[in-house]
Amino acid sequence: MKAEPAAQARLLDLQELDAQLERLDHRLRSLPEIAEAAQLKERVDAIDAELITAQTKASDVERHQRKAESDVDQVRSRADRDTKRLESGQITNAKELQNLQSEIASLGRRQAELEETVLEVMEQAEELNARAARLTEERETAVAKFTEVTARRDTAAAEIQWDRTRLTQDRERVSADIPADLLALYDKLRAQYDGVAAAPLRYGRCNGCKLALSTVELNEIRAAAADEIVRCEDCRRILVRTEESGLHAPVAE
Repeated sequence: MKAEPAAQARLLDLQELDAQLERLDHRLRSLPEIAEAAQLKERVDAIDAELITAQTKASDVERHQRKAESDVDQVRSRADRDTKRLESGQITNAKELQNLQSEIASLGRRQAELEETVLEVMEQAEELNARAARLTEERETAVAKFTEVTARRDTAAAEIQWDRTRLTQDRERVSADIPADLLALYDKLRAQYDGVAAAPLRYGRCNGCKLALSTVELNEIRAAAADEIVRCEDCRRILVRTEESGLHAPVAE
């Protein structure tokens, strides 16, 4: 493959732009706000689950409380009714009086039990409602923090995207100076070699793999035409001859 020395030199400009684009992509993926926002979202979801559980339990307990209070009212009404019958003097049968007194006493015990249940249920409801209120406050705090962090994340991402757009436009301009077949080779090698397809040859060393070329390799490159595309024998990247290489240095635009 052949290409004018100036076009070969443009590969290094293109490589630098691609390296900057990769760094921007890495910055975007590594924004601390991304991890922080994800953690806050998990926290909000966890609070939501706890809050639903607490609210459901509180609703069940409040329903139980209403049932217990209704039972107390029924027992109290029946006891009041029996007490009035007893105090009315209308019942003269000793056995019937004894049964009525026994029922009033039983209703009193039942009312005391139910009232105790109501107190217990009220305490449970109070605890659950307090927990729900605390969780609601925690959720509001977490949501506010999540909103603030996502805003910072979006701002940082937008700034990176702006830089990326500018670099992408520069890349398009540089790519236009490179022949299609050489550009295709460059893109293919980038995919194979961790994003680095072209490297300068400086002082007898490939700046791609950092290895020094042998005398034989240097002589072969020295003998090659200036428009000949040469490759590093070790890493197979495109070697761009520079002034420091002393080997057919291309003329820069």
